[in-house]
Amino acid sequence: MLGAFRSALATPDLRKKILFTLGIIIVYRLGATMPAPGVSFKNVRACAEQLEGQNIYSLINLFSGGALLNLSVFALGIMPYITASIIIQLLTVVIPRFEQLKKEGQSGQGKLTQYTRYLTIGLAILQSTGLVALAVRGQLFGECDQDVIPGKDSIFTLIVLVITMTAGTSVIMWLGELITEKGIGNGMSLLIFTGIAARIPAEGKNILDKSPITFTLVCVAALLIIASVIYVEQAQRRIPVQYAKRMIGRRMYGGTSTYLPLKVNQAGVIPVIFASSLLYLPDLIVRLTQGSSTETNWFSTFVQTYLVKQSSWVHIASYFLLIVFFTYFYVGITFNPDERADEMKKFGGFIPGIRPGRPTAEYLKFVLGRITLPGSLYLGIVAILPNLFLDLTGDGQNQNFPFGGTAVLIMVGVGLDTVKQIESQLMQRNYEGFLR
Repeated sequence: MLGAFRSALATPDLRKKILFTLGIIIVYRLGATMPAPGVSFKNVRACAEQLEGQNIYSLINLFSGGALLNLSVFALGIMPYITASIIIQLLTVVIPRFEQLKKEGQSGQGKLTQYTRYLTIGLAILQSTGLVALAVRGQLFGECDQDVIPGKDSIFTLIVLVITMTAGTSVIMWLGELITEKGIGNGMSLLIFTGIAARIPAEGKNILDKSPITFTLVCVAALLIIASVIYVEQAQRRIPVQYAKRMIGRRMYGGTSTYLPLKVNQAGVIPVIFASSLLYLPDLIVRLTQGSSTETNWFSTFVQTYLVKQSSWVHIASYFLLIVFFTYFYVGITFNPDERADEMKKFGGFIPGIRPGRPTAEYLKFVLGRITLPGSLYLGIVAILPNLFLDLTGDGQNQNFPFGGTAVLIMVGVGLDTVKQIESQLMQRNYEGFLR
């Protein structure tokens, strides 16, 4: 990996791309620390320190690099774009028009990207409005009594705040597309990676201040978790595929052997996002309707005791089961064995020992079901690791375990993908590089 970066920095055009990417990341981090207009930064910081990571919005705050609970210009982070991308991807299965656009190639993908942008803006407006409403009602930071928005009685101030956060999401989306087009790696993924990495030093320092022994144990556990995640993320089932020889004109084509790779973690980090979003909704409903009825108060007590408290076994079990369910759900939607079997049959491909067509589709379903089970269990175990380490890292409430769960899944995945892109671009310029 270090050799790849050294070779990339020694190549002029790749060096420009890397420096351009670093420049965009610096701009992104400046926006994540810049308070939005009308927000009292001093009071926000005081409330955030009182909260000590006990908030159910930890996943959104993780993706925004801590910008959410700072009420900064980039408070919403990349979450509206991620949500919009997932929705559009799911709609391609439901809406025939979207499915047709997906099959049209680059032009159709461009239209789907445009729809994703429009939906991102709509979701950003909704999320920023909800975030401001919670901050105004004093429910964003739990029991904190500080006035985080001094001018909350002014409608104009609130409108400007919503517009600023929505515009911040648009800028983040633009910055991510700039990195993808002119930099190195996937822009959106790198911005998420940057936000997560920015929080690790402070969280590590908090653990070190409490107990150096605990910090050492956390570092050892972090190395083991990262190594395990890398091993599983690289694991795949390779199904051999052979293509029959075909005569086209006077030339003979085909006759090659290849394989169809099926990753153990076929769904990526999407099931974790789905599960976290569902666990986040009850708390949001309680905060928006708190005190309206006796039933709401009972429901509020249940949510705060069992769902919001991340060391609760009800929360851990619900989180784990939701991840397993959504892993099967997402893989079933995104991978179509019938479509893959038809494509193989169309181009003269077949799996040795399996007849083309329907038998091939049934075989792919069988194999996919076998590898999805360990993949879903792997995702669930990695995601709940921070909850299991609560007592190790603090007072049983703080869930800031910096090397567990979603953070490791995203950082390892983005890191591997970025290194692969650098190596592929180097191999285009230097054929003997990285051939082992």
